[in-house]
Amino acid sequence: MDILKVIDEQVKSNPIILYMKGTPQLPQCGFSSRTAQALKACDADFAFVNVLANPDIFENLPRYANWPTFPQVYVNGELIGGCDITLELYERGELQKMVDEVKAKKSAAS
Repeated sequence: MDILKVIDEQVKSNPIILYMKGTPQLPQCGFSSRTAQALKACDADFAFVNVLANPDIFENLPRYANWPTFPQVYVNGELIGGCDITLELYERGELQKMVDEVKAKKSAAS
């Protein structure tokens, strides 16, 4: 399967997904660590992909949304940004609102 289709499927099938270097438990870069911490602080239920363990995703994810760096956070299939943008959203309370909307949507579907 084409790697861009794999990425598209991951983004569309996970309400919140973080493409990062390492894992939330063992991040391999400070930017990925801070991004995962912001999501955890919002009590987000999120999927993640360790791009260091997935060379095809590491090489092709920047082409997927025309965003050159890692980490990348997607909410409801849409790129919200990397570390700086995620932290700004967190500080303004907007990341919490996004997480709450995902939770509300998920509980309404249950």
